[in-house]
Amino acid sequence: MSDAVAIMIEVALPALIAGAIAILATLVVERFGGVIGGILSSVPSTIVPAAIGIYARNTHPDDFRRTMAFIPVGILLNAGYLVLWRVIPAQVARRTHSHLLAWTVTLALGAWIIVASLIMLLHDAFRPSVHQSVTIGITAFAAGIALGFAANRKPHPAPRGHNRVSTMVLITRGVVGSIAIAAAMLLSRAGLHVASGLATVFPVIFTTIMVATWLAQGAHVTTGAVGPMTLGTLSVSAYALLASVLFPLMPLWIAALLCWVIAVLTVSIPAFLFLRQRRQR
Repeated sequence: MSDAVAIMIEVALPALIAGAIAILATLVVERFGGVIGGILSSVPSTIVPAAIGIYARNTHPDDFRRTMAFIPVGILLNAGYLVLWRVIPAQVARRTHSHLLAWTVTLALGAWIIVASLIMLLHDAFRPSVHQSVTIGITAFAAGIALGFAANRKPHPAPRGHNRVSTMVLITRGVVGSIAIAAAMLLSRAGLHVASGLATVFPVIFTTIMVATWLAQGAHVTTGAVGPMTLGTLSVSAYALLASVLFPLMPLWIAALLCWVIAVLTVSIPAFLFLRQRRQR
């Protein structure tokens, strides 16, 4: 198989699938509102083709486990990133009401990039073993649970949108989602496992959700989805940790499906039931 064909199969195909999923997630938030939409849009989606592509590329299971172990770290970063979308607008609005969305995107993404860069520097400095990397992933997953519950301690308004997200915004979201997953595949091919794991969950999907819904529906739909998405995205961490164990043990398509079902049953559905109960109270 030529390198061009291999890249097409291992990089382009997962990226295209991820782009299509990215478009659907925006429509879900628009259609169902912040609570249901926030949970549904954060179930394991782009991680599925990404994990399959990364596993197909890595010849040694330990390399795959190392990449999957750092996905919960990236998800924890994403949870903090989403919380900033609730904090930054309120703080910036005290000083100026102009370019509020631009300030929010710039400051939130800047914080994510800085912290992600520090994580990669620390990893290169200490070079943890595979078992230590998995422990780091489990710890990040537990910290994400705590942050998710804290972000939903007080229910925030999460109305449904009444305006349609434009076709151009949806196309843009699909393109940038594809680019993010393609970058993760290429980093995996280069042997940069930590960078690949972080790139897999780079918050381009969340950013395009937040920007698209902000522009089309206003800030209330966007900030209302922060809490549910912070809690719901933990299902991606669960999927990654499960994949690190199950992918090497059984046929790939069975493992991928089983990881998705378990992650949704143990994280996404309980998160939705918890949020619904909180809002009923």
